[in-house]
Amino acid sequence: MTTHTVAASHSRAGRFTDFALLLVLATLWGGSYTFIRVGVETIPPVTLIAARTLLAGAILLIVIGWRGLRLPRDLATWRLFLAQACLNSVVPFTLIAWAERSVEAGLATVLSSTSPIFVVLLTCLSATAQRLPRIRLAGIEAGLAGTLLIVGVEAMAGVGDHLAAQLALVAASLCYAGAALFGRNFKGLDPLMPAAGSLICGAVVLIPLSLVLDRPWTLAPSVASLQALIALSVFSTALAFVIYFRLIARLGSVATTSVAYLRVPTGVLIGMVFLGESLSPTAWAGLVLIVGGVLAMTAPVRKTV
Repeated sequence: MTTHTVAASHSRAGRFTDFALLLVLATLWGGSYTFIRVGVETIPPVTLIAARTLLAGAILLIVIGWRGLRLPRDLATWRLFLAQACLNSVVPFTLIAWAERSVEAGLATVLSSTSPIFVVLLTCLSATAQRLPRIRLAGIEAGLAGTLLIVGVEAMAGVGDHLAAQLALVAASLCYAGAALFGRNFKGLDPLMPAAGSLICGAVVLIPLSLVLDRPWTLAPSVASLQALIALSVFSTALAFVIYFRLIARLGSVATTSVAYLRVPTGVLIGMVFLGESLSPTAWAGLVLIVGGVLAMTAPVRKTV
């Protein structure tokens, strides 16, 4: 076997692993909308998200200690962690939790799947903007079209009924886009470090707000809300953030935020398996478009000489 053949084999294996991790991340984050919806029934949004970031950050600190690693101690890195926390957890998590008190899941999925588009727009506006390859642009368009097909036109019928909540979901997607671009600052770090550091910073910001606004000691959350909070913290945050920062380092911002599109079909498939739901022919077509779009957005681009 030649060196070129071995390298190509490793490249294919690495790409398969990355795509599999995208699917896992999509499932973890797709499930978060259900967890949040159940959580905010008896836990106010700020307190829910404060507890989410605190629990997830504590879990990752335990993992870091178990692996014999240490968080960075320099102030410059922690400033980056704080900025990442605001973009990737404090602001978007709170906006989504607040919005899901009134916006239905279908419409929330559509409005929350626009992060890749914002990544492209923010990249184009940056001083170091580079022309995006056509295959990536085609992938973005296919993913958005597939999302609309899966959710269905009827989901858009609610647009305008809860305008503030809908704008909050769009703002959350914009924050996620900024977080994906900002996350490139941590390329040299173990993915655990920015994941844990940003969650700790998020908890430091949110806990005082929770104490002042919600007085959590006066709350009486239901068992279902507490279970949703634990699942949200362990799976949709702690585990998801480690995968997210690994993919940012390996695939880049645009490809990683394609997970926003994958959340839709994974959510539908989970509903089919566990809730007995079915897909319409239009939704199956949308699923094909989304998978094709993600493959295009994560495909390696040949560099021209």
